[in-house]
Amino acid sequence: MRITITVKTNAREEKIQKIGETAFLVKLKESPKNGRANARLLNLVSRFFQKNARIIHGRTSRHKIIELS
Repeated sequence: MRITITVKTNAREEKIQKIGETAFLVKLKESPKNGRANARLLNLVSRFFQKNARIIHGRTSRHKIIELS
């Protein structure tokens, strides 16, 4: 299954909001430096869906496509 995620970094709290059927907004406390935000994003998404997650497209963008398996 593939989902589309928009990431907001440097947020006050971490949360995942559903904004469409397969679209989500994820707020992260981490900054996007040195891949820390991507690592935290994958950790949060994996725990939320209880599946393995990997970034398919958009590693350096705020808009990402993530595959869950």
